[in-house]
Amino acid sequence: MVEQQEASDDAVMTRIGQAIMLLHGGDREEARNRFGALWSELGADGDALHRCTLAHYMADTQDDPGDELAWDLRALTAADGLRAAEGPGGGEGPGGAAEHRDTPAVRAFYPSLHLNLAADYLKLQRPESARIHLQRARAAAVSLADDGYGGGVRAAIDRLELRMREE
Repeated sequence: MVEQQEASDDAVMTRIGQAIMLLHGGDREEARNRFGALWSELGADGDALHRCTLAHYMADTQDDPGDELAWDLRALTAADGLRAAEGPGGGEGPGGAAEHRDTPAVRAFYPSLHLNLAADYLKLQRPESARIHLQRARAAAVSLADDGYGGGVRAAIDRLELRMREE
């Protein structure tokens, strides 16, 4: 039964990955359509990592900054939902349940989630909210590895901070 669930999860991530490839290939409309269909299939009780990943990338398909913000907030809510499901210690040990298998992946999303929210708020001319999320992005980035992803996210945080200082 566990193997069947993992295969099902892999199929969903494969479909999300295919839509991401469309997005990165420039077909925002088709990516948006596929993300929308998947979002409907997942529902409110769908896997937190799937919902977080999907909403994170769905935000990038939006034309309206308010819609982009709404999707980025959905991604953060999904990530926070996984963290809350772990219970009060956030991991194994006294007061906390065992760490969910997707927790490390979702944790790695936090810097990018907050960075995107900071950029959204900046677009919407809400600089105080942008600063709050930029600070949260920087704080969460300390947990990222010193690899291409971690370095890229930290560089993007630095660029947005510089842009905010210049405005």
